[in-house]
Amino acid sequence: MTLSADLYFSFRSPYSYLAIGRYRAMARQYAVDIALRPVYPLAIRQPDFFERNHPNWLRYTFLDMARVAQFHGIPFGAPRPDPIVQDVATRRIAPDQPYIRRITRLGQAAARRGAGLVFAHEAGQLIWGGAENWHEGDHLATAAARAGLDLAELDREVADEPETLDAEIAANLQALEDAGHWGVPTLVFDGEPFFGQDRIEMAQWRMEQKGLAER
Repeated sequence: MTLSADLYFSFRSPYSYLAIGRYRAMARQYAVDIALRPVYPLAIRQPDFFERNHPNWLRYTFLDMARVAQFHGIPFGAPRPDPIVQDVATRRIAPDQPYIRRITRLGQAAARRGAGLVFAHEAGQLIWGGAENWHEGDHLATAAARAGLDLAELDREVADEPETLDAEIAANLQALEDAGHWGVPTLVFDGEPFFGQDRIEMAQWRMEQKGLAER
């Protein structure tokens, strides 16, 4: 029996990146299909989020995400460029967001083809793994190819159907909220949300209770 789960994911979320490879490994080893459900990050959904956070929040987050990466042996570096265009000094989010909109729509196009999990991991390794100018050259084309996808085809879909893809991305967010959470990464299995990269083992434990077996 193959189980199924949904993974709600943001390409701007460092913790989503720190979870995606481990979920990909789980889906490779065990009989579970994990469908990627991309959502736009809080910077798009709540542009004032960073301005109203405690001053220590950002410093602690940077410290923690680097140590999580080190603990799990995951390559990690600051995105170059950041998927979100943001004033570092004021934390204000720019109204024009070309990077995050393209990559999230590409992720949704990949999800339509059943390859969202793999594409998000491959693209995430570019964004958060230290690739400079990950949005240029053949970086994303190579990542898409590793996921069995054609970037040119995905980009055509993004250009032709931006509103439809955004509607699907909005539906992903609504499904996440309906499942009982709002943040990413969140895996929803059998109606139960598991939020955070530190809940992967617990999600697997729950799946094992429901008959999770190796492939």
